[in-house]
Order: sequence, then C-alpha cells, then structure tokens
Amino acid sequence: MFSVGEVLKKEREKRGLGLYQIEKVIKIREKFLKAVENNDWNTFSSRIYIEGIIKSYSRFLDFDDKKILAFFRREYAKKEEVRFKTKISSKYLTPETKKIVAFGFFLLFLFFFSYFSFQLKIYLSPPKIVIISPATNSFKHDDMIKIIGKTEKEAAITIFGERIYQNKDGIFEFNLPLRKGKNELTIEVVGANGKKSLLRKEFIRIQ
Repeated sequence: MFSVGEVLKKEREKRGLGLYQIEKVIKIREKFLKAVENNDWNTFSSRIYIEGIIKSYSRFLDFDDKKILAFFRREYAKKEEVRFKTKISSKYLTPETKKIVAFGFFLLFLFFFSYFSFQLKIYLSPPKIVIISPATNSFKHDDMIKIIGKTEKEAAITIFGERIYQNKDGIFEFNLPLRKGKNELTIEVVGANGKKSLLRKEFIRIQ
C-alpha cells in the first residue's frame, strides 16, 4: 500500500512536474515538499505544518484534500502509537487512589486540549512579520538600506516579485534601493497553512 508521500510523488511524476515548479505556485519550499514525498516527518516542527503542506499539495494535484489528510492521519497515528507494557487492574486501587488517577487524567486531558487548541489557532492564523531593522523610516543620502525581518521559518516570502529565503530562525534580509522622497516596501508572506500576510512600510529619503 502506498504512503501519502508516495501517492503525491507518483502523481507529480506522472504529470512531468518538478518540485521547483510546484513551489512557485503554492509558495511552499521545495525541501518541505520533498520531505513530504519521502515521509520524512522529522523535518517539520509540528504535525499541523505537515497537514497544511499536504492540503495545499494535494489540492494542486487535484486530489480530494480531505481524503488525503484522513489517509495521512491514519498513517501518522500508527507511528505515534504508544502501548503500555502492563495494565494495572482497578481492583488493586483504593477509592482515594482512583480519585487521584482520575484527577491526573483530567489534568492530562486539559493540558492536551489546551495544547491542541493553541496549535489549531496557530495553524488557522496568518504568519506574523516583524521588521527588526532599520528602526527608523527616514534617511539622508542613503542610496540603499538593508531590511532585516523575521517570520515563520516554514513561510514563503516574496518582495517585489522576488522570492526571499530566511534562515533557520526565520530571519531574512533584503536590500532596498532608495530614491528621493517616499519609497514603499511590500512584504508578502505565505505560511505553510496557505494563509497570507502583507506588510507595507514606507521609507523616506530626505536628500
């Protein structure tokens, strides 16, 4: 039986498409697409990002993304499956112990519920963009300024139609030419979940 990655790879190759071509369309870096095809889940920071990429990739190939994701979840769950070596019989537990165990399970459930709610919120939210440098937007005699920003490390960044790549910490750089007067910079960032953010900032060259 084929894995999710093998199904996607087989369809891509059938269409004669390269990963770099798909990257340009769905704005997901080639190395992440390749990791999905190879079922290399250790490349990603969380399962949420994997599902976002699979969703966009399967839609591009005209697959039913819901079926593909359901297939992936079943496949992924097998690898995450944890089995207890022994089971403690309830007859050995006192009423007080049972209450403690039940409360512990409740806290565990509450923790996982909060964690997955937080992850879901991140998944549904567009990526954040922060300009680290320069701290000012007004310049004298500068023909060029270096823009340093930060966003998600899995996101795709585009500035003036040019693809910009960030480092492993999500830091990216762009040299912005300045003409006299107002200069508008627009940064477009598409997250692994397909959500898009736009940041517009104006820089002024006085002389």
